[in-house]
Amino acid sequence: MSDTGRLLRALECRACCAEVAPDHPVGTCPTCGHTLLARYALDHLDGRNWARAVSGRLPTLWRYRELLPVAQMESIVTLGEGGSPVLPLGEVPEAPGIDVLLKDDGGLPTGSFKARGMAVAVSRARELGLSRLFVPSAGNAGVALSAYGARAGLRVSVYLPAATPAAMQRGCRQYGATVVTVPGTIREAGEAARAAEGPGGGFDMSTLREPYRVEGKKTMGFEIVEQMGGALPAAIVYPTGGGTGLVGMYKAFQELRELGLLERPPRLVAVQPDGCAPIVTALREGSPRATPAPSPTTIAPGLLVPAPFASERVLEAVRATGGTGTVVSDPEIERAVGRLAARHGVSASPEGAAPYAALPRLVAEGAIRAGERVLLYNTGSGLPFVAGTPASG
Repeated sequence: MSDTGRLLRALECRACCAEVAPDHPVGTCPTCGHTLLARYALDHLDGRNWARAVSGRLPTLWRYRELLPVAQMESIVTLGEGGSPVLPLGEVPEAPGIDVLLKDDGGLPTGSFKARGMAVAVSRARELGLSRLFVPSAGNAGVALSAYGARAGLRVSVYLPAATPAAMQRGCRQYGATVVTVPGTIREAGEAARAAEGPGGGFDMSTLREPYRVEGKKTMGFEIVEQMGGALPAAIVYPTGGGTGLVGMYKAFQELRELGLLERPPRLVAVQPDGCAPIVTALREGSPRATPAPSPTTIAPGLLVPAPFASERVLEAVRATGGTGTVVSDPEIERAVGRLAARHGVSASPEGAAPYAALPRLVAEGAIRAGERVLLYNTGSGLPFVAGTPASG
């Protein structure tokens, strides 16, 4: 067996300060039920030498393996995830004077950024001896878990809101997962999943309810810093449902700062639909945690998360970087999907198009300013949302 060189030291809870050993399967904090986050022995790593070593490795997220939780190379379950491009969009008419770029995770395995989190979480689950995994999902996470579970030889159950695009439902089934559709939103899917799977020994892979999906999402931040170097964006505009990506990028920036590889992180900007905006509402009200959105609705299924778990960590990520949040309407999202395709050749899901839709509002609100460089994050391909598209994962 070959060692990855990982420096994982412990799992820690920011809510109650408990520490948990990472050598057995664990979901949330056993003391208080909040999110556990991985902590690494960064003092054992020379930042500059590590960065040079990383630059010579294959362009997948596993190039950052010392700061990922998997101990043995043989445990890694991979489909080649990571290394998505940063595309210059130039000056967008709706945001004059802004240098706009887009990081495009739509080309990752299974078609979205969910491949990052599931690659790492499934690899660690297999390493820890788990055999049955389940997840409530709006679509993309379910497809990703199904694919990586198949790759790892693990049993997977996916609980989807009944309105999930048919291509995503078919994709999960093609990868061999058991699919259960549930009336309502991801909140109801989660309740059904935990009631059905927990007593039978299934392991919950939900957003921020296990410690390792966020470690995969963390690689978004690592890649942005590595790819853009000294020309980092002033802000990263991110479509926010459960918010794991914001937590992950913030965690990456913290670790890079401690290693001496980053001076100041970009501002993190959360974008949500106006029909389901618990994080943006909490940011505007100065609340320490999000209140569930009443009567949630949006055309973007991945953003239909009325009650994000561990919203405290999501809000912390935005506030600690000096960021903010804003909302967009469903018609604005629809127009942004078309404009990204017709103007820039970018296929974006409704979720991935939300940051583009938000540009005019962010300019009007002063959240981004003329002369700044801004990175939009496209979290997924728009192909599953095209009528008649065959399922491809």
